[in-house]
Amino acid sequence: MKTSLFEKFLNINSWMVTLALLGVAQSGLSQNRFSDEELLAMERPIAGIQSFWLEELTFLEIRDLIANGTTTVIIPTGGIEENGPYLTIGKHNLILEASCPAIAEKLGDALCAPVVKFVPGGNIDPPTGAMKFPGTISLNAATYEALLTDIANSLRQSGFSDIVFIGDSGGNQRGMENVTTKLKSEWEESSARIHFVREFYSPGWEETESFTEQELGVAESSHDGYHDDIWVTAMMMVSDPEQVRFEQRVEAGLASINGVAIFPLEEAIELGKQMIEFRSELTANAIRDSINIKR
Repeated sequence: MKTSLFEKFLNINSWMVTLALLGVAQSGLSQNRFSDEELLAMERPIAGIQSFWLEELTFLEIRDLIANGTTTVIIPTGGIEENGPYLTIGKHNLILEASCPAIAEKLGDALCAPVVKFVPGGNIDPPTGAMKFPGTISLNAATYEALLTDIANSLRQSGFSDIVFIGDSGGNQRGMENVTTKLKSEWEESSARIHFVREFYSPGWEETESFTEQELGVAESSHDGYHDDIWVTAMMMVSDPEQVRFEQRVEAGLASINGVAIFPLEEAIELGKQMIEFRSELTANAIRDSINIKR
């Protein structure tokens, strides 16, 4: 017997109602069984892990770290921009992926917020600076400063007492300084403090270059003409040699930058580690100084 159009309509409606009820049931199952207060006060049901990255921790792990004295958090700012024919456009972010945990480890009571990957990189339209090159992502100054402000206020709300800005690019510095000045005024009655540690960038870069030349005996002998050098290349290789196109450059006979070879691979990575070690110690000392002054 053929099903009438009306019966088909009833069957469709029946399935729709059933699916809707299942969705409601599933939604109910996914809701927390605990109140916010209960969750915030609960004991961790499993052991925690060790990571310096905030985003790799659970809220319970972060809560307990803060309660046990890990009250400093570093907000690293990087960028997405042109870096010559060999380096990926996330150069600054990759350097921070290796550097920020090293700084936090030296401080002993610090964590790293996620890298702020989007920063001022030139006027968008008409394009200026790095915005002339495909892939660059740029924020205007107001957007960048608003982003930093909200991140810092969020971390203050979490219970961190010392919130630190560092940046790997020159274009990031003014915005961090402006936000720090503003928040210092707004947080006057608060126990939390905001810090802009310019030293990571300057003299961080210059001092690392001098250290590499004078202590490690590695110096550039030429300039290939790119937005690239042995310092950024070696530090990037610590995180991921693919991001400097190591294998492709070896195959093409282009495994050097500004007169310095980037092979053997192990030696180049070791060079980058020594640079990061030096720069991280310099920055950790500057952070300690800033925190102690504020106290």
